Amino acid sequence: MKIIFPELNNPLAQKAIQGFPDIDFLPAPNLHTAVHLLASGQADTMISGLDYSSRDVLLAYKDQLPLKSKYFSSCFICERGNTHFALADGGVNKLPTKEQLYTIVEDTAITYSNYYHEQPIIAMLSYSTNGSGGKNPDLDKIHYVIEQIRLSHPDWIIDGEMQLDAAINPDISHKKFPASQVAGRANILIVPDLNTGNILYKALEYLGSFTIAGPMIQGFSIPLADLSRGSTVEDIVLTIKILSNQVLKERNK
Repeated sequence: MKIIFPELNNPLAQKAIQGFPDIDFLPAPNLHTAVHLLASGQADTMISGLDYSSRDVLLAYKDQLPLKSKYFSSCFICERGNTHFALADGGVNKLPTKEQLYTIVEDTAITYSNYYHEQPIIAMLSYSTNGSGGKNPDLDKIHYVIEQIRLSHPDWIIDGEMQLDAAINPDISHKKFPASQVAGRANILIVPDLNTGNILYKALEYLGSFTIAGPMIQGFSIPLADLSRGSTVEDIVLTIKILSNQVLKERNK
């Protein structure tokens, strides 16, 4: 397997790749050249972002690589001890439409289940739980996505809208949303907008001591990853693990 890593000479990258002797990591002088090498078939995937902004990385991907989904999005994989879950979208879509939100849910559930081999249990997060916040167009969008996912993926569990504590805390979920199959045990958290997702993932990393992979970039014909310029060695290692898993899944289709 070959992974293009433009910032390969970065000390953090050098430490992270030591645990992957079976992977060939290829440097590149800049983002444009790196994506061109990937598009021409000289590598299986690409990871970047340690020294480039997410905007620059995403534009480079978008300019040269084809999509397999109607939209592209991102998700973060969050780990701390035995706890792990996916969070989306905190890296791409500023204010997703209902169609974009559907794609975010679908692609994130696939990313998560392919890596952890677990049934997706999806919480659609909001300021409101099960109607407690009244009527709002944002809630209508969430309900549309839930209905569509239940039709297209009946084996997945999805519910909402719900607040974060109802999604992950069983004691609180029994009070706020007792009828939900998701409440208290969600392993996929879907936020309503980019502001929420980006703030939440950074809070999880810097205040909650989670290791954060990605953002994993979804929707392209090739598995891709971005990194935060604040990524740690542990973040990079987890990102490489997930990215290489995605490459193997694509090969075995």
